[in-house]
Amino acid sequence: MGTGELQDAPRPPSDSRQSVAALGAAEQARALRGGEVSARELVETALERARATQETLNAFRVICGEEALAAAEEADRRLAGGDEAPLLGVPVAIKDDVDFTGHTTPFGCGGGRPAVRDAEAVHRIREAGAIVIGKTHAPEVGQWHFTETPLHGATRNPWNTDHTPGGSSGGAAAAVAAGVVPAAIGSDGAGSIRIPAAWTGLVGLKPQRGRVSTWPDPEAFNGLSCYGPLARSTADAALLLDAARGNVPADLHKPEPPSEPFVEAAAREPGRLRVAISFATPFGVPDKVDAEHRAAIEAFAERLAELGHEIVRTDPDYGLVGPAIIPRGMSGVADWLDAHGEDRGSLEPRTRVHARFGSALRGVPHRLSRAAEPGLRRRVGRVFERCDVVLTPVTAKPPPRIGALEGRGYWATSTTASATCPFAFAWNVVGWPGISVPAGLTSNGLPIGAQLLGRENDEATLLSLAGQIERAEGGWPQPR
Repeated sequence: MGTGELQDAPRPPSDSRQSVAALGAAEQARALRGGEVSARELVETALERARATQETLNAFRVICGEEALAAAEEADRRLAGGDEAPLLGVPVAIKDDVDFTGHTTPFGCGGGRPAVRDAEAVHRIREAGAIVIGKTHAPEVGQWHFTETPLHGATRNPWNTDHTPGGSSGGAAAAVAAGVVPAAIGSDGAGSIRIPAAWTGLVGLKPQRGRVSTWPDPEAFNGLSCYGPLARSTADAALLLDAARGNVPADLHKPEPPSEPFVEAAAREPGRLRVAISFATPFGVPDKVDAEHRAAIEAFAERLAELGHEIVRTDPDYGLVGPAIIPRGMSGVADWLDAHGEDRGSLEPRTRVHARFGSALRGVPHRLSRAAEPGLRRRVGRVFERCDVVLTPVTAKPPPRIGALEGRGYWATSTTASATCPFAFAWNVVGWPGISVPAGLTSNGLPIGAQLLGRENDEATLLSLAGQIERAEGGWPQPR
């Protein structure tokens, strides 16, 4: 694991620095504007925490110390001049599938050339003043619901380091949940933001397809994947999304801009909503949900009812969403490996199998799966004739132990992933927004996530509802 070294040894952290560093992104931004702390102090503290947790959590592939400190010095100059950029001086992390100038983008693999420019999403959050302190681990080409690779080792869950934080944005989730940074950018192609958010007690938002540019790719993984925020609060997730959102002319997907800033949506009351609770999956296995997860979602629905919302029991009609994702996802893996010149011989056997299937499915199967999307959108979308939001579990089971699938083949790994995490991927196929929010803990103290799924282009309702229940709960619990 590469780690950038500090040019100057940081001062020992003071209690005040530590207390400000423990705040959320919006609170840190306010403290910076108010002169309570400097950007250099915050970044030094984040770098210290990142390095200190590497041995136990292994969240970062690379820690960008020199670059982050140089950006902090510039942020302090801008703050002194009265600049009020929304994230000015706030340290963040980015997942390792996002281009960051001067660094490779191996996405859990080992190769790649250093990026010559930032991905558009990174460019936008840096324009908003955020300071990237490092790139976080992911499984090979983001395939799995755990973050473990032969090359980079296992990333661990801050709630219990015997367990995975999830995948594929596992490193980003671990860094945020452990308090290294207040927020991070992840990516979600089949639940890869929402699954680790659920298993680390975070808010994780998959926005509308195209809400955040995927440039330099016109679309990511055949339209399945998008970038989005992981944070410890709804307000911080909305703040990071506001900073990252937007398009470039070459983007294939360009949704209409939101009618209000997402931070405003997260802060307002949603009004009375009809919420559909559902345990059905695209694979038709509603009885396979772990009992504690089912009970947590039922209790979450009861809390929504106490807040005045109407709870109805109805399921989306998923149709053939399950088969439709397979050619798009598999060919996306093969395309990514080809585009990045990755030596397939150095990859895990299960990754090589996935890529071979993907190469075989690039032609007619892929075109048929893309052609099926409009009909699937109409079919799945009929649920919104009966409700405003769909409530499901994020996962059917708690996070597995580290190494539970080590050395297993493609079939065993993929079937386990499908059984463990069957609820998220349908919204990647149709491209609509979904959010994971904390819904309690298992008897072993591991987080459980509730998933709120919305209509096309309606992140605002999801953020408003998530913010309402967060305020009613007095905030979300954090790892010990």
